[in-house]
Amino acid sequence: MTEAALKVCLKELRRLKKMPQSMPEYALTRNYLDLMVELPWSKSSKDCLDIGAARTLLDNDHYAMDKLKRRVLEYLAVRQLKTSLKGPILCFVGPPGVGKTSVGRSIARTLGREFHRIALGGICDQSDIRGHRRTYVGSMPGRIINGLKTVGVNNPVFLLDEVDKLAKSLQGDPAAALLEVLDPEQNHSFTDHYLNVAFDLSQVLFIATANTTATIPPALLDRMEVLQGNTQEEKMEIAHRHLIPKQLEEHGLTPQQLHIPQSTTQEIITRYTREAGVRSLERKIGNVCRAVAVKVAEGQNITNPEGLTPECQGQQVAKEAPPEMPIVIDYAAVRDILGPPAFDMEVSERLTLPGVAVGLAWTPLGGEILFVEASRTEGEGQLTLTGQLGDVMKESAHLAISWLRANAKTYQLTNMAGGPDPLEGSDIHLHFPAGAVTKDGPSAGVTIVTCLASLFSGRLVRSDVAMSGEITLRGLVLPVGGIKDKVLAAHRAGLKCVILPKRNEKDLEDLPANVRTDLDFIMVSNLDQVLNGAFEGGFPGTASACPHPPILSKL
Repeated sequence: MTEAALKVCLKELRRLKKMPQSMPEYALTRNYLDLMVELPWSKSSKDCLDIGAARTLLDNDHYAMDKLKRRVLEYLAVRQLKTSLKGPILCFVGPPGVGKTSVGRSIARTLGREFHRIALGGICDQSDIRGHRRTYVGSMPGRIINGLKTVGVNNPVFLLDEVDKLAKSLQGDPAAALLEVLDPEQNHSFTDHYLNVAFDLSQVLFIATANTTATIPPALLDRMEVLQGNTQEEKMEIAHRHLIPKQLEEHGLTPQQLHIPQSTTQEIITRYTREAGVRSLERKIGNVCRAVAVKVAEGQNITNPEGLTPECQGQQVAKEAPPEMPIVIDYAAVRDILGPPAFDMEVSERLTLPGVAVGLAWTPLGGEILFVEASRTEGEGQLTLTGQLGDVMKESAHLAISWLRANAKTYQLTNMAGGPDPLEGSDIHLHFPAGAVTKDGPSAGVTIVTCLASLFSGRLVRSDVAMSGEITLRGLVLPVGGIKDKVLAAHRAGLKCVILPKRNEKDLEDLPANVRTDLDFIMVSNLDQVLNGAFEGGFPGTASACPHPPILSKL
């Protein structure tokens, strides 16, 4: 141990020798000295610095998560060049079930280090982090020091699980106590209240996990490198590489007894689960395995005779088959085992009326396409908004109306009587379907403008186009977030073209190659370009001479 710690221990030992064993403080001092001796002051495990082996191990354990893997390999490479490198502090942010906790274990195994998980969800006492002073009855060290004592080395991987769910109370703020732990400039001399001696945490690799950064205090978030989790499009590969083999093993089945084709997995993902992670998907695969285990135990197999309609297949799902044939799960078998689909796939539909446009929305469960509908009736120029909209979204609608009224002459927009003011003598009703779901944010601005321009001009919006972007009163289009999830939602819905803000062009690099090949991207910087791209053959009054703004076709 350090000289300062040894000095404190020897002082306590001298006090202990002079103290009668009957005194209450005797046991407390003895426990303190035991802990000081057990702590790994200078004992560390040797890092496994083989970058090739580390890359293979990470790829085998987790599909995708490329940024996260690259950061771990960078740490290993720098560690080879400089052995005194301080441990990084990473924060994995993503929805539940995307593999944040399991990737922490993977990193520990990759580095060849000990792993310790500290669950922070619901903690509201700063003493859980820093420990209690020894003056209290039943005092004990905090979770950090306890974890070091458990693993027995001073350079483990610590997983701080659910760091966004810390709570304040009368006992202090544990998030504030973590500020010292997660700062490389301070944690080389972390002082636990119980030890009352500085302990070096600079070699510990801290990994925090969170579902959202919104509830993490800014000072704590500033100390972390934030890495995002995986997306919905990668579930298919995760299911076939990891989930299905795991569930087969857990249910005593082999690949020779059960085969789940990719088309069936896609059906389960889209129609039976609606989540960003894979926990529900794993449960559904478990349901299928249990149903098959019953048939195997009874000496029967599920087959789907060729030439039968899906209705007939569903009735004959449990027919005898040769024992060497694997049980193949198809659409009818899935319906028979899991019941009717719980969710409908959101798909693009043909736009048959003026006043309808397709927007893109981001949710914690991935991207969605969002229809915006508008109608007008005789009235006094009032605007009605429905669909559980937040304040920011309502402001976007008012912005769109103001911009269209100001530019009505340019774009030849008229009211019901043919006059120059689109709102004169008519009421506008703007509706966002899925009325039970709360919607907010500025990114529906361009969709609202397109929808209202369609209504005022009587022209149909292109059915194969979706769009996202914030608008200003000058008609500029500003960048928005969640581009990757939104574009993936447009791709799933069968759309062919996406209109996005010019300043979001850099976000397209994160998209899978097959999605970039299948979609055309129209990058816009003003509403003139939006209207030109959203309508077949352009829009009357737009400045662009070409039918559409420049298209980033098949990047």
